Amino acid sequence: MRPTLWAGLVFAASATGAFADEKPARVRIETDLGAIEVELDARAPATVANFLKYVDGRFYDGGRFHRTVTPDNQPDNKVKIEVIQAGINPAKKDEFPPIKLERTKDTKLAHKNGAISMARDGPDTATSDFFICVGDQPELDFGGKRNPDGQGFAAFGRVVNGMDVVKKIQKSPADGQNLKPPIQIKKVSRLP
Repeated sequence: MRPTLWAGLVFAASATGAFADEKPARVRIETDLGAIEVELDARAPATVANFLKYVDGRFYDGGRFHRTVTPDNQPDNKVKIEVIQAGINPAKKDEFPPIKLERTKDTKLAHKNGAISMARDGPDTATSDFFICVGDQPELDFGGKRNPDGQGFAAFGRVVNGMDVVKKIQKSPADGQNLKPPIQIKKVSRLP
């Protein structure tokens, strides 16, 4: 084969992603109650990249699941949801700037049972806190009524193993929505 033809084929293959690693990133969250494995979705690239920066920097090691939201502990909310929320080690601070909200209307992801998503206040304010859905939560998608701005939250993957652990965390003792004590995150790491 001629060198120029071979170079052209290599360039074409790399441009189309034929040599790219198509396998989605997976992360293991080890807690006091067991392990949760999540598969991250490339349709939310900025959110996935942000989450992985915190994972790779070991910010979640020593972190905690600190919030459980159940139908019984949100009396003032007309729109009920069910999630557990986690954050980085309290001894550390957010090192990275907030990210742009990747709306579910654009990513085509949804807050289905086991979805992992970024917590936020206003649009474009998410940093490190994330939550996992228990059951389908369509009111967290774009246009949903849980947040008054209707922009929804940035789903970026799903639990592929360990939903039993998610449910144990959700049913742990709480004072209102605050887990008492919080469920410790021992380690968060990428899976091969």
